Amino acid sequence: MVSPSENAEYKLKDQIKVRIESEDRTVRFDSVKVYFDGRQAAVVRSEPWECSISPSFNTLTGRKSVKAVGYSKEKTQSVTRFVIINSDIKPAKFTFSVVRTYPHDREAFTQGLFYDNGVLYEGTGQESGSSLREVELQTGKVMRQHNLDPSLFGEGITLYKDRIYQVTWRNKVGFVYNRSDFRVLNRLYYQTEGWGLTTMGERLVMSDGSNILYFLDPESFTAVDRLEVYDDEKKVDQLNELEYINGEIWANIWMTDLIARIDPSSGRVNSYIDLSKLFPEAKRREVNADVLNGIAWDSSEGRIFVTGKRWPQLYEIKVIK
Repeated sequence: MVSPSENAEYKLKDQIKVRIESEDRTVRFDSVKVYFDGRQAAVVRSEPWECSISPSFNTLTGRKSVKAVGYSKEKTQSVTRFVIINSDIKPAKFTFSVVRTYPHDREAFTQGLFYDNGVLYEGTGQESGSSLREVELQTGKVMRQHNLDPSLFGEGITLYKDRIYQVTWRNKVGFVYNRSDFRVLNRLYYQTEGWGLTTMGERLVMSDGSNILYFLDPESFTAVDRLEVYDDEKKVDQLNELEYINGEIWANIWMTDLIARIDPSSGRVNSYIDLSKLFPEAKRREVNADVLNGIAWDSSEGRIFVTGKRWPQLYEIKVIK
């Protein structure tokens, strides 16, 4: 394959030109089939062995395969290249204003957060410190708490119907709880690390600290799809705590003060929210607080809550340009 070259970079909806030459010059092709990301994209039946992959195939960001299979009477030859598909838009940049602050447990190493029906739910991490909590928003008081086994490191949580799901970091086990009393209903097993977790319709969405989001069947907790997240320049790694808000997946980016707003239909980052001035790192060090982590959405009132690991406050914010 003459083109594309290995790891050539394109944008979403770009046309990708493919040119093929036989490795054996004595072999003459009868036809060549070209596949993009596993789907047949073109058939070439005569020289020159060239074609273009239509933009209609190029709809997802990520590392994608371009495979050409040449057919002749003597033999079949195939070659595969991988290309990188970046976003076709430059992410918008947003900042914030604080609407209100609420107390937050300074010892809570926040790994998961969601809000529903007037109640804040929080998942905390670290070995010997992991828990699932029901929290009173106004006071920060823990109303109910389930502690995980000391060997487990708790991570993201989400609500699906009347069940709460919680994953762990490297233990490759998660839990399903009855929402009303935190009774354990089931254990979940998976092959990756568990970081963030949210619910999008009839699917759960999990991050593993990379740029990949996994779409999971809530009953079996098996992946039915996956999405690679890119902005217009690069893949966006270290996706952490997740929240589904108005058709976008919002993700904390670990070790930064950024939230990425991701289009789940394409994988591109629509925008970034910069929260670096919310609770600056210098002030965090003074009280032994850690990184930003935790997004909760009050869908009935349109409120957004954010906090971090061992932060003394939880913030209701308004996103502004």
